[in-house]
Amino acid sequence: MYVVMETSKGNVVIELDHKNAPASVENFLNYVNSGYYSGTVFHRVMRDFMIQGGGFTTDLTQKPTNAPIKNEGGNGLSNSKFSIAMARTNDPNSATSQFYINTVDNPALNSKSGRPGYAVFGQVIDGQDVVKAIEVVPTTRKPLNTPQGAIPSKDVPVDIVQIISMKQLAAKPDIKK
Repeated sequence: MYVVMETSKGNVVIELDHKNAPASVENFLNYVNSGYYSGTVFHRVMRDFMIQGGGFTTDLTQKPTNAPIKNEGGNGLSNSKFSIAMARTNDPNSATSQFYINTVDNPALNSKSGRPGYAVFGQVIDGQDVVKAIEVVPTTRKPLNTPQGAIPSKDVPVDIVQIISMKQLAAKPDIKK
């Protein structure tokens, strides 16, 4: 299964791993196929770590989500460079729409005995240059507007990096390297 994410910085193609992360993939595809991600932004960008998006509009207001899913952090997939994983709160079973793309290997985010980790569910197979371009945008402190009120954040891009659309692809795209 494949998804193309069109961003204001270019396109990213993601290969989803339904075999190892079925709940995470189905959750992600529900959001993709409903058009939920269109007009959302990368609201958290941390150089040499990851880029996070999929939950806030261009005015940094959190969108309503579907119910959280069960954490699949122990599925054997690693938070390696260019993998995509479910973002969540401290509650391991709190992932909804937000995801992140690792820009380096992040083994500390993997499941370990007694720690659930973060569920990887796919890999960027094209557009790594776009991920790297997003990773280095200047960031600033801005509040994120949630239903619980404004939450200060220090990793918000100065200039919005928008997810224009996401589309599920019928087949593996022809990637020219």
